[in-house]
Amino acid sequence: PLPGKRPEWAGEATMSDVPQEMLDQIEEAVKKVPVLLFMKGTPTFPQCGFSAKTLQVLESYGVPFRTVDVLANPLVREGVKQYASWPTVPQLYVDGEFVGGCDIVCEMHESGELGPVLENVAERASSDAEASKPSD
Repeated sequence: PLPGKRPEWAGEATMSDVPQEMLDQIEEAVKKVPVLLFMKGTPTFPQCGFSAKTLQVLESYGVPFRTVDVLANPLVREGVKQYASWPTVPQLYVDGEFVGGCDIVCEMHESGELGPVLENVAERASSDAEASKPSD
């Protein structure tokens, strides 16, 4: 193989290999889950320092969020990069919008910008849950 090119047997997907159905599934998840983090590994076992750091920042706010382990599926790993036009993972989405990767999330956290974004989602989720409770 050429320098920088992985041999076919390496099992990695490339941007051109990502089927539209996978991009549609990513979009559905992003729109459905209020706070969604695509990361390498899981919350209990992050597989890279950037994912671990982004996870730590998110956890510090105490808002509910979900994660997707991109290492579990090469098509998700490449698809999320294509979906956001962002070359790296982790990727944080809030209210269906791409917030950024580790550096951006950490900068927003340090500047105080991330808290209000996450708190708005958490408040809306709790008021939605309250509104959907049956009345006595």
